Amino acid sequence: MIPERYVKLFKNGRNQAVRIPREFKLPGEVVLMRKEGDRLIIEPASPKSLLAVLATLRPLDEEFPPIPELPVHFVALL
Repeated sequence: MIPERYVKLFKNGRNQAVRIPREFKLPGEVVLMRKEGDRLIIEPASPKSLLAVLATLRPLDEEFPPIPELPVHFVALL
């Protein structure tokens, strides 16, 4: 667990901003931000694209049963 750390707030145009220290770096380029009471919670956003979701999955460690050969007349219909 990374200990807490005080950081300074600053202005970026009309927005209030905070620089996230290296030890609190979040993955990706988009985050989800919400407010719960006085707390501001920032967390990594879930991947949106199917390829991004598939990239997060672990490989399966199981054997699949063999698929029987299709008869020739079925293959022609595909």
